[in-house]
Amino acid sequence: MKDFEFVVGIAAGVLTSISMLPQLIKVIREQDVSTISPVMICVLICGVGLWCWYGAMKGELPIMLSNGFSVILNATLLFCYFRFKRNG
Repeated sequence: MKDFEFVVGIAAGVLTSISMLPQLIKVIREQDVSTISPVMICVLICGVGLWCWYGAMKGELPIMLSNGFSVILNATLLFCYFRFKRNG
């Protein structure tokens, strides 16, 4: 049963970590962030950052890695928001 739990945990981590990847790709291709909420991205970064911290406290590398990737991905999306934001 432990192996199954591990696989489920890894699958959940991978799927949630890559969930914003299609949005980031779209933003980079179109350079349009008019439908992106920077507040939502900031809240998400805080949430996955706390998951990283939790993973570190528990010594759980899969939690730290999957959420660390999410922090990087969402921080990149936030950077793109400010880079491509239309003034006006």
